[in-house]
Amino acid sequence: MQTYNAPLRDMRFVLNELLDVGELATLPGYEDATPDVIDAMIEEGAKLCENTLLPLNRPADEEGCHYENGVVRTPAGYKEAYRTFVDAGWTGVTMSPDYGGKGLPQTISMVFDEMVCSTNLAFGVYPLLSNGAASVIELHAAETLKQAYLPRLGDGTWSGTMCLTEPHCGTDLGLIRTKAVPKGDDRYAISGTKIFISAGEHDLTENIVHLVLAKLPDAPAGVRGISLFLVPKRRLKEDGTPGPANGVSCG
Repeated sequence: MQTYNAPLRDMRFVLNELLDVGELATLPGYEDATPDVIDAMIEEGAKLCENTLLPLNRPADEEGCHYENGVVRTPAGYKEAYRTFVDAGWTGVTMSPDYGGKGLPQTISMVFDEMVCSTNLAFGVYPLLSNGAASVIELHAAETLKQAYLPRLGDGTWSGTMCLTEPHCGTDLGLIRTKAVPKGDDRYAISGTKIFISAGEHDLTENIVHLVLAKLPDAPAGVRGISLFLVPKRRLKEDGTPGPANGVSCG
């Protein structure tokens, strides 16, 4: 039987004695990140990891995901665990409050991520990829895309990925063949094949936001010619809710 007791004493020592985490609350935007708040969060995070994620680790690993007709279904218990994860507020921890996030420092997220990866790394990949996608969108996307996608990534309703690897070149990104043809109105027709996309297809969320590396028709050779495109699994309707399926398939 697997056991895990979060090393809270060691974590508190590092946070308080080595990093002096209390100083974070003196920084603009982090006023709520007081030592008491941080301590309460990591303690609750430890309970979630020990009581929800750890018991799921081995049986889910033995069962694996199921692929059928282009749909990937996660192991038994994943949906319930993901809902518990979301309801506990562990999505959008570092995202700006302007888009529905909690605006807390990365320090808190890193401590929690260590516990998640220690108890159930396979499960942890899903929110990890979503956090990465949300960070890229928040830093680099147009405001219209931020408003449309970040709130749902932040509350866990949608999830995200990063689509890099291709069959013919692995992760030698300078050789990717995926193309992006301009269609006007800041839209592009993306064509190509990606492989090994973690969390690229699953049944945990109602939409998956893919960030896809591709090249424009006039792009220079090598990595300098790479651009990044937001490709949702399902296109959005006028009211911002998921609509018809996009041209994204898993095979």
